[in-house]
Amino acid sequence: MKTRSLLATALLMAAFGAWAKQAVDTGHGGAVATISHEASLAAMEILDAGGNAIDAAVAAAATLGVTDPFSCGIGGGGFMLIYSARDQRVIALDHREVAPATFHPGVFRNADGSEMEWKAAVPNGLSVGVPGTVRGWHEALARYGTMGFEQVLAPAIRVAEQGFAVGPNFHRINTANEAKFARFSTASALYLKDGKALPVGMHFRNPDMAQTYRDIARGGVKAFYEGPIAASIVAAVNHPPANPGVAVLPGDMTIADLQDYEARIRQPIRSTYRGYEIHGMPTPSSGGIAIAQALNMLETFDLSSRSRAEIEHLYLEASRLAFADRNAYVADETFVDVPREGLLSKAYARERARQIGPRAAPGKVDAGDPYPFENDLSVPLRPRPKPLARESMHTTHLAVSDREGNVVAYTFTIEDWGGSGIVVPGRGFLLNNELTDFDFSGPHPNVPEAFKRPRSSMSPTIVLKDGAPAFTIGSPGGSTIITTALQTLVNHIDLGMSLADALAAPRMSQRNGDTTLVETLLGFPGSEQAKALEALGHRWRETDQIGAANGIRFNTDGTVTAVSEPLRHGGGSAIVQKQ
Repeated sequence: MKTRSLLATALLMAAFGAWAKQAVDTGHGGAVATISHEASLAAMEILDAGGNAIDAAVAAAATLGVTDPFSCGIGGGGFMLIYSARDQRVIALDHREVAPATFHPGVFRNADGSEMEWKAAVPNGLSVGVPGTVRGWHEALARYGTMGFEQVLAPAIRVAEQGFAVGPNFHRINTANEAKFARFSTASALYLKDGKALPVGMHFRNPDMAQTYRDIARGGVKAFYEGPIAASIVAAVNHPPANPGVAVLPGDMTIADLQDYEARIRQPIRSTYRGYEIHGMPTPSSGGIAIAQALNMLETFDLSSRSRAEIEHLYLEASRLAFADRNAYVADETFVDVPREGLLSKAYARERARQIGPRAAPGKVDAGDPYPFENDLSVPLRPRPKPLARESMHTTHLAVSDREGNVVAYTFTIEDWGGSGIVVPGRGFLLNNELTDFDFSGPHPNVPEAFKRPRSSMSPTIVLKDGAPAFTIGSPGGSTIITTALQTLVNHIDLGMSLADALAAPRMSQRNGDTTLVETLLGFPGSEQAKALEALGHRWRETDQIGAANGIRFNTDGTVTAVSEPLRHGGGSAIVQKQ
C-alpha cells in the first residue's frame, strides 16, 4: 500500500487549517496523542493510508525515536497495551529489556561490598539491557497490525533524513545531558557542538538513524537482532566508544543475548472501580498492580459528599500504602512469587484502607501482609521492605485509536534522559541504562539476575465501560508514572473533570515518602489547593514538572477526543481524523 508523503499530507491539511499542533482535538475518526507533532503526523499518515491503530502506534513510536531520542528509541524497551475490537479484549505486550546471561546479584556492588552510586552506574556499558523495542514492534505488527516495517517506518525515515529545527525542549534535555554525552565520542558528535548542547533553531538531521530504520524496513526484525546492527550493539556495550581519558565500565553482552530475546504476550491486570474496568500492565511493570490496589482502597470510601481536598487526601494516602506494598513485593514474576492475588484482593484493600486517617501519615508506612488473601496454602517468604529505589523520570507515552475501535496505549523508554549516553557507532540511536532499575543489593525481589527484566513503573492503562473502551491514559516519569495515571483516573472519575482537565491539572506524587512531590511549573506551591491539603498534614517537595501524559476519551455521542499536554514537555500534539 502506497502511503502519502508526510510533507505533502502536512501541507494539504495545513491548507485547510487542520493538523496544526494542539493539545486537544475531537472528531469521529482515528485519534492520536503524543508529545511530538511529527510523531502524531506520522500516525495520522498511516491511519489515512488505511492502517490500523497498531500500525499507527509503531509509526508514531519510531518517529518519537527521532524527535525525542533522549526519552525513547530502538535502544530501549517498553510495554504496549492493545484493545482488539475484533476480539473485544485487552492484550499486554511486554518488550521490556532483559539482563544479559552473565548478570548476577552482585553486579552493581563495589569491591568493598558497598552499592555503586546510581548516577555513577548509569553512563556505562554495564547498565545496558538487551533492547526489546524492535521485537515488540514486530510482534505487535505481526499479530495485530495490517502493515509491515517498510510502511510504518517510512515517516520516521523521512524525519530523520530531512531533519527538523531544534526546539526549546530538545535543547533543555540535551543541555542536561552535556556531561554524559561528553563521555562518548559518538554521542558528542551527534548531540554536542563544541562541547555544548545543540542550539535552539539549529537544523538537526540523523542520517545514521534513517539508515538503521531502512535496514530494519528491508530486513525485518532479524536485521536488528542477528545482523550487523546486533554486532554494532554488542561492540558498543562491551567496548563503549569513550572519549580519551574517560573511564567507562564495559558490559558483557553477546550476540546470543540479542538472538534469544523474546517479547511476551501477557494477561493484563484487570480490576474494577466504580463501574469501570481498569486494564493495566502486569509484571515486570509494577504499575497495573499498584494502580488497581490504590483504587480498591479508594473504592471503600463514599466520595460523593467529600470536598476536593478530602478526596485528594485519600488519593495520596492510598498511593502511599500501595507503594509500600509495591516496593516490598513486586518484581519480575518469572523469578519471584509476587502475591498478586492478595495485592489485588478487595478484602485486602479494605484492611489496608483502615490505616487511612483524617490526616496524612507522618512519614513512611510499613508494607502490609497480602499473603492471607492469597488462595495459597503454602507459607511463602515475605520479602523485607526497602525504601523506594532510584528510578529515572524520563520516558514517553502515546495513545492511538482507529475507526474500527482498536486502541493502543504505549509507554516505552531508554530509562534515564539520554539512556546510558552511548550512541551505537554508525547507527544513530542511544542505548538504554535500564539495568539500573534493579535494586543494587538484596535480599529483595528486584535484585539483578541473568535474563531477568528489571521492575518498571510504566503504566499504560485502558479503561472500559460496559465492555467498550471509555478512555486511555499513560505517562512518562519513572515511579511518578503510577501516581500520574492514578491521579488522572481520580480526577476524571471521582472529581468529574474532563479528561483534558484531569490530565492538565497539577500533579501530586506520594510514593511512601516523608513528603509528596509536586510541580512548580503549574504554580501548585502556595495555591489554595496546596493550602487545603497542608491543613490535613501534607508536606511538599518540589520539582519542575511531572510526566507528559497522553490519552484518548471515547465520548457517548460517538466522537473521540485526543488529549495531550498543554504545557509540560513544551506541549504535546493531539489529532483526530476528520470525516
